[in-house]
Amino acid sequence: FKGISTVQKWFGYRFTFPGARYVLFALATTIVLYGAWPFYKNARRALRRGMLDMSVLVSTAVSAGYLFSVGATFLFTAVDFYWEISTLVVVLLFGHWMEMRAVRGTAGALGELVKLIPPTANRVVGERVEEVPTTEVRVGDVLLVRPGEKVPVDGEVVEGRSGVNEAMFTGESKPVPKGPGDEVIGGTINGEGALRIRVARTGEETALAQIINLVKEAQASKPPIQRLADRAAHWLTIIAITVGLATFLFWFLLAGRPSVFALTLAVTVLVIACPHALGLAIPVVTTISTALGARNGMLIRNAQAAETARRLDVVIFDKTGTLTKGEFGVTDVVPLAEWDEATLLGRVAAVEVNSEHVIARSIVRAAQERGLRLPLASDFRAVPGKGARAVVEGMWLFVGNWALMEEVGMAVPEDSPFAATWAAYEV
Repeated sequence: FKGISTVQKWFGYRFTFPGARYVLFALATTIVLYGAWPFYKNARRALRRGMLDMSVLVSTAVSAGYLFSVGATFLFTAVDFYWEISTLVVVLLFGHWMEMRAVRGTAGALGELVKLIPPTANRVVGERVEEVPTTEVRVGDVLLVRPGEKVPVDGEVVEGRSGVNEAMFTGESKPVPKGPGDEVIGGTINGEGALRIRVARTGEETALAQIINLVKEAQASKPPIQRLADRAAHWLTIIAITVGLATFLFWFLLAGRPSVFALTLAVTVLVIACPHALGLAIPVVTTISTALGARNGMLIRNAQAAETARRLDVVIFDKTGTLTKGEFGVTDVVPLAEWDEATLLGRVAAVEVNSEHVIARSIVRAAQERGLRLPLASDFRAVPGKGARAVVEGMWLFVGNWALMEEVGMAVPEDSPFAATWAAYEV
């Protein structure tokens, strides 16, 4: 609106028609009474707390400009402020709309965290297993978590062994071995073995719920720069009202100018004193930053920490799963016996095709990408925390880590990489 008026003044032309002021009055009345209503409510709430914030300044400027314009329309001849106050309200509403949009985006990011919890759980009752909503699970219940399923709530393993993917909490992509007595976190993904867990925490007490609450607290917290802006708005409101009154008194009492002229200048001071960017830029930036962080796996505990981060000189990261994707893959195939690379990879993949372990899936994927034929494997057995074994083409084939190789009596070369996946066979 203000831009249209300014362009008209540049070219010395003003679009007008009979009754134009009354049309502006009607439009401005709608904007002031309806659009500015949130600012009036916030101003009343601030005044009840004895505060002078941005809402008080905006409400004062809009009300003064509107009442003066109404007087200029119906009572006396003067310049109105319909364009100015309407523009002010629209710009402020647009800023709040951007902030609410960012808040909705943050809610979407929090919703992704909530989706980590499965809607149902398998509760063990005597000798049978029943599927129940996760919300009905109580502390002390025993739940069955099958291979590949998500852990519904925080608990303790009472039976079974498996590797659990806790990357969404720790950033560590390698599954964590779990056995009786170990704690599991709701939202993590079970690996190759079935687990029975006893529920330890539900609802708001779970680790995931606490993380979600941390994100909400970060959005509600104010950084130091926001508190500085609030104090600046407080003093700016006092200064604007004081200067506005002083302007009126000077021109009316000391300079002897007409009251309409003095009032015009006083209202002008109030209208131009509204730094709407000061009250909107910081909340919008804080909210959007928190939303983007949550969406990309970074949880900001409070806004002050985010502001302080700009002064960091050195940042130490956990590499795997944080700076990298944390996806396992086959980089080299090194035969130590008479098998060639294709034979070794094909037979190992034949064992691993029966496993849900992330390393096993990467080996199978590598074999498929090379177009290898996988022989049939029988008598597959998973060795939790170590690997797997199966009969392939008439021989026992052991695939796993260093510990499994030592268990089957294979001598691992001392200069071999610790992170390698080993394969040994027994005729």
